[in-house]
Amino acid sequence: MATTIQISADLQKELTNRKLSDKETYEEVIWDAIEDSQELSEETKRDIAEARDEIKAGKFHTFEEVNTELGL
Repeated sequence: MATTIQISADLQKELTNRKLSDKETYEEVIWDAIEDSQELSEETKRDIAEARDEIKAGKFHTFEEVNTELGL
């Protein structure tokens, strides 16, 4: 069910500035903002911790190394 809300001109301007494209709706902008403020899942937190451990252990490739390996 769609509904109509009233927002200030300042908020409309802010929502417009946050659009990634002209075709993006205000609803999509609002959902993106809500998603950004939500807590990370436990799985995501574990993945981040694992990635940090791998970096500390030197298990990574720099951008320059990848470019060299690919001949770019």
